[in-house]
Amino acid sequence: MINYSIDNNVAIISWEMTSAPMNVLNDESIPQFEAALQKAFADDSVQGIIITSAKPEFVAGADLKMILRNNDKDPAEMLKVSAELNRIFRRIETSGKPTVAAINGTALGGGYEICLACHHRVALNNPKTLIGLVEVTIGLLPGAGGTQRLPRMIGIQAALSLILEGKKVGVQEAKTLGMIDEIADTPADLLTKAKNWIAANPKPLKPWDEIDRKTGKIVGKDNFKVPGGNVQSVTGAQAFSVGTAMMMDKTKGNYPAPLEIMACVYEGLQVNIDRALTIEARHFVNVATSKVAKNLIQTMFLGLNEANKGASRPKDVPKTDVKKLGILGAGMMGAGIAYVSAQAGIEVVLKDVSIEAAEKGKDYSRSLLKKGVERGKVDPLKVDGILNLIKPTADAQDLQGCDLIIEAVFEKRELKAQVTTEAEPMLAPDTGVFGSNTSTLPISGLAQAAAKPENFIGIHFFSPVDKMMLVEIIMGKQTSNYALAVAIDYTRKIRKTPIVVNDSRGFYTSRCFGTYSSEGMELLKDGVSPILIENAGKDAGMPVGPLAVTDEVALDLVYKIAAQGVSDGAIGEADTSYQVSRQFVELGRLGKKAKAGFYDYPEGQPKSLWAGLADLYPQTDNQPTLDEVKTRLLYRQAIEAVRCFEEKVVRTKLDADLGSILGWGFPAYTGGALSFADFVGVDTFVQTLDRLADQYGERFRPTELLRERANMQMSMGRVIDARV
Repeated sequence: MINYSIDNNVAIISWEMTSAPMNVLNDESIPQFEAALQKAFADDSVQGIIITSAKPEFVAGADLKMILRNNDKDPAEMLKVSAELNRIFRRIETSGKPTVAAINGTALGGGYEICLACHHRVALNNPKTLIGLVEVTIGLLPGAGGTQRLPRMIGIQAALSLILEGKKVGVQEAKTLGMIDEIADTPADLLTKAKNWIAANPKPLKPWDEIDRKTGKIVGKDNFKVPGGNVQSVTGAQAFSVGTAMMMDKTKGNYPAPLEIMACVYEGLQVNIDRALTIEARHFVNVATSKVAKNLIQTMFLGLNEANKGASRPKDVPKTDVKKLGILGAGMMGAGIAYVSAQAGIEVVLKDVSIEAAEKGKDYSRSLLKKGVERGKVDPLKVDGILNLIKPTADAQDLQGCDLIIEAVFEKRELKAQVTTEAEPMLAPDTGVFGSNTSTLPISGLAQAAAKPENFIGIHFFSPVDKMMLVEIIMGKQTSNYALAVAIDYTRKIRKTPIVVNDSRGFYTSRCFGTYSSEGMELLKDGVSPILIENAGKDAGMPVGPLAVTDEVALDLVYKIAAQGVSDGAIGEADTSYQVSRQFVELGRLGKKAKAGFYDYPEGQPKSLWAGLADLYPQTDNQPTLDEVKTRLLYRQAIEAVRCFEEKVVRTKLDADLGSILGWGFPAYTGGALSFADFVGVDTFVQTLDRLADQYGERFRPTELLRERANMQMSMGRVIDARV
């Protein structure tokens, strides 16, 4: 696991974990790594140490399952994790032997903290390598010296920007920023540069360290000057004052890690490195034992990885591979699907009613690729190859032999039936699958137009396709496991995250997302200030307010869906979404596309709430609190997610949580819409829902199963209390 060898009096410690896909810091590797270091420290013949990896990556970070195991335990247990790593890494700095990190691949989180503890850092010029302290993205902070060493190396402002954003950078940028010291062109050159530095620096001393005159040992320097200015300097004061304001505006205080990082850096830089590491460990415990960190790790790291590996895929279906894809409709959605598919190396036939319309759809890919080249994100040599994979056409015969065809035409049953009948015969015999990108129309009904309804499935993309990572796969009543396997394999091939839901009105994401929009209208109707409504939505952690997002969706579409619900008997004409959207459609205020909805959109100016809202919905004298409005908006979405899960619309808790976060922007700090009940406590969730239902309407009333769950947990709690 941790290889140890000697080469010309230089100890080479090479990570090569066999118990995990990548090198990680865990209960197994940490003791072995320390043992290898101690061996080198104790060997008088060893003149220096190189830490590297025998795997493609360096060290990917800490094993998050280790963090989760200690999340609910005594904080002292979590403190041991941080203190242990700090002790080992500090020993690297103070051993007196030059130690070089030979970074052959990606070094993130705790992996990069190993590098920071070394005296020198050489990185292989590998285009796939990413370097950074990414802990904040999963609710943590660097707990092995990262918050203290990086600012002391590159300055407060540069370090805070990297740590607070969890930014990952390539080798060249890392060198420019001062995160690494040298770049090597080959693996052999990597080791040569490391050995040469060791030979030239037999007695290294970090700039924040000094030799204690009495003991002769290396200790932290009390008067170290941070590059660019200390905490109390003009630069430092500006970094913390402006940085804190920007951070609060971005996070709304819902995520504790950024605040703890700011405090950790501020406090730590005013003392020597040894005391600073103790300060860091305390702040690490604060975030590592929080509900937010637990939720982000479970859902947005472990859960997301599980979904991306195909957790919902039928295990008994052999792997499939979509090599030729047909897309019906070259509008915004069809063009986006074509782009992400061609990027994945799939041959795409982009069909529309005319070749001109199809070419316009291909122009979308041309535009995105041009921007990618200008920003250095796309290799210009690959542009023609990607574009050549997209064939615009108006001829259905060009679809012949497609492994998968996805229709992305307007949301009209008759039109979808027409294109299905025309294109389905073009599929590869026996193995071809037909997908619909509908966001609202029941898949089982659309499948009636197909000759093989068992090979008909919903593949719901989100706009803009190139940026939104979720794909909602919808199973119709007759959809086969084979069709599901094809859809999931295709989704993974284009590097999107699949969730699987069952057929129903609005499916899962549209149904739950609609409650956010509709509750915004309910609040407006109740006389709540639209400014308060919008601010509450953003303060709760939603990307935008409910009125703004309704304008984005388009009020005429909201009205069309609501009217269909009235026609089907799913809702009554008294439904607020139906009433409000109809009123705005009659006024010609259709949303952002019409430059008039809940907001006005003056040319060249920021949008502003429409002044006429006050006439349509007069504000009450007694306005609710910000917290009350936030509660209504979040609880309304969460109870709908619970209903979808109980009705088996969404199949798994993980799919429900990921779908809510990636699909419509439900706050990630809660763990997701279905985990929200656990986040606030099931008993609190039920009691609050009952209060909201009594005050605002039955849409908030908890389900009986949810009530039983709360009663069961209360009973278990009483039993535990009695035993204690």
